[in-house]
Amino acid sequence: MADLTPRAIAWATTMSGHPGEAVVRAHAEPGVRLGLERPILREQREAWEAERLVPGATLAYGAGNRVRAEAPDPERTCFERDRDRIVHSTAFRRLAGKTQVVVHPTDHQRTRLTHALEVAQVATSIARGVGANVALAEAIALGHDCGHGPGGHASEDAFDPFLPEGYDHGPWGADVVLTPLNLCLETLDGIRNHSWSRPTPATVEGEIVSWADRIAYCAHDLEDAVGAGIVALVDVPDAVVEVAGATRREQLSIFVREVIGTAVATGEIGMSAPVAAALAELRSFNYERIYTRPESLAQSAAVIAVLQALVSFYLENPGRLPEPPDDPDRLVHATVAYVGGMTDRFAFDTAVQLLGWDPARLPRPQ
Repeated sequence: MADLTPRAIAWATTMSGHPGEAVVRAHAEPGVRLGLERPILREQREAWEAERLVPGATLAYGAGNRVRAEAPDPERTCFERDRDRIVHSTAFRRLAGKTQVVVHPTDHQRTRLTHALEVAQVATSIARGVGANVALAEAIALGHDCGHGPGGHASEDAFDPFLPEGYDHGPWGADVVLTPLNLCLETLDGIRNHSWSRPTPATVEGEIVSWADRIAYCAHDLEDAVGAGIVALVDVPDAVVEVAGATRREQLSIFVREVIGTAVATGEIGMSAPVAAALAELRSFNYERIYTRPESLAQSAAVIAVLQALVSFYLENPGRLPEPPDDPDRLVHATVAYVGGMTDRFAFDTAVQLLGWDPARLPRPQ
């Protein structure tokens, strides 16, 4: 103990907590007391949802609709359980090392993980405002990008040639990456179909996440690009600024309230035409000035080259896979799943170490 700092010694003294009259507390002085007679368990929250959520909202019931039957959780609804499983999954943690817009993000730029958290914030705000199931919306939002490979959307182009059905991060996330979690079918459906090019989700919460995703990445990608000096706020089109403002805070406020207001007025999850046009204009601006600018395209080309080289290597040397499939017909699928699960840094480091890849050919920060 002599070599420890006073701070370390003080921290060590809290190992056993602070004894009170009937309990051990985290702090020396008593805190606020609860007027609680019994735990608030799953069945009580299910009853609350049935009474309070609006018609059309998805109600939790028992263990939920799962491919593999399970016993209900005593404390959590089925969708709360899904949310917790996603948060504790390896796939979710790996989003911290996956590109949102640029590889090797700086301290303040988004990763896929922070994007997922921000989509969840937008989705839960909308879900609360319209009386939908917040836990289901949050679970879908947190899991919606778990199917992304390294390097962002470029990974989809990289893996497409290897799969007859192509590689789409939504279905891949739901049907491959998150399958071991045995999530509810409603959660998987929302993840599978969150992209606007996919079929309409089966639940209103899935539709909420589809809008939350677009609202979040349009506003947040712009903010990151401004912070990186790629664009300036004065460049944002007047058609966007006049309706939704130029900053992330203004845009999120306007767009979230618009979805809620439209749901109240029409019963549908969407936006009125003028505000939807502003969001579309913002996305178009980002597409032209951020996503498809020469530096971004060069980054995507480098990502594709690295990932395709890795997949080709493992197909030719299946014994180098951590878990080679027993069925040769599953080799391509297993290889894409392994490379797709890599973080950016792990994929790029593996290319250098395993393939002798020239570091100068790796994707570069923008």
